[in-house]
Amino acid sequence: MITCQKELFSLDDEQTYLNCAYMSPILKSVEEAGIEAIKGKRNPAKISAQDFFTDGESLRASYAKLINASDPKRIVIIPSVSYGISTVCKNVALKKGQKVVVIGEQFPSNYYPWKRLCDENRGKLITISAPKGEDRGKHWNEAIFDAIDESVAVVAMANVHWADGTLFNLERIRKRTKEVGALLIIDGTQSVGALPIDVAKLQPDALICAGYKWLLGPYSIGLAYFGKVFDNGVPIEENWINRFESENFAALVSYNDHYQEGALRYEVGEHSNFILVPMLKKAIDQLNSWGVENIQAYCKQLFVEANISLTTAGYNIENPNYRSAHLFGIRCNDISKMDKIKLALQDNKISVSVRGDAIRVAPHLYNDQQDVEKLVHVLTSH
Repeated sequence: MITCQKELFSLDDEQTYLNCAYMSPILKSVEEAGIEAIKGKRNPAKISAQDFFTDGESLRASYAKLINASDPKRIVIIPSVSYGISTVCKNVALKKGQKVVVIGEQFPSNYYPWKRLCDENRGKLITISAPKGEDRGKHWNEAIFDAIDESVAVVAMANVHWADGTLFNLERIRKRTKEVGALLIIDGTQSVGALPIDVAKLQPDALICAGYKWLLGPYSIGLAYFGKVFDNGVPIEENWINRFESENFAALVSYNDHYQEGALRYEVGEHSNFILVPMLKKAIDQLNSWGVENIQAYCKQLFVEANISLTTAGYNIENPNYRSAHLFGIRCNDISKMDKIKLALQDNKISVSVRGDAIRVAPHLYNDQQDVEKLVHVLTSH
């Protein structure tokens, strides 16, 4: 099993950072890649026309390996999840009365574009909220599955809920969407890089992911995978570099009606970003080296004893079969104590997030048993 990798990061020794779901720290190697990239802009005469393409191609190839995509040209560089989801929505022909299914308290970037689409086309936005009581994750999965019928055009969701780590059975959901002819659009921001996903096996219609969380990259860059259903779609912007033969700078004003291959028509303008692209590439290369399955296993092992202690102390943690190990919610039976608990966490310099009624814990390879014991001590003391 992989061991703690804290030495590869520049975290503050006085801070216990269990909050990768908020924003990941960057690796020292990623920081160095960014510094070198900034230095490269000192002398733009050294930036060739080919450089506008090569780093992006390399990044797509690395990400394709991470998610097991056979064709890197199905992967595009985007600035944000909202950009990727909005691109999808622009290319979904929703008919009057058709439904778009989302999950309760879904992250806004994967909600607002669908709401607009439904409002403009008189569609129905159906929200499947979390059930109350025991076996919450199990019953939530069943409710989502049962909601998918022939009236559903799109199911838009994450495979891990951003607020509490509830794990959704995407393989079963994908099978059902194919049966009824619905699209499956996945927001992978809180899972890709820490929880294995295989697009060759799952075959989602789109997988959208921000880069600054579990991909360990910088802010304002992400990646999107588009399936064949979007091969002939319309991008939300018309930029020069997405056009066929844009590599020929001398002929750029010989306007071309055709786009680059695959999904490359959907890439954001200036996606050649000479600073952010090499940084994200370096981060994803490290993830591939570690192995995503090893990251998930490490996080799971890190909290085996801790979860027993916390549940014994009166906290509620979802059944491991229905939550991820890298992101999960710890719920207090007595909600009136939450303000004191949050204050105690701050006083002890433990960084986690509170989302709804859950204390969201999100460890990574830079955390060790000492970090976990510190968290458990503070929570069980209150």
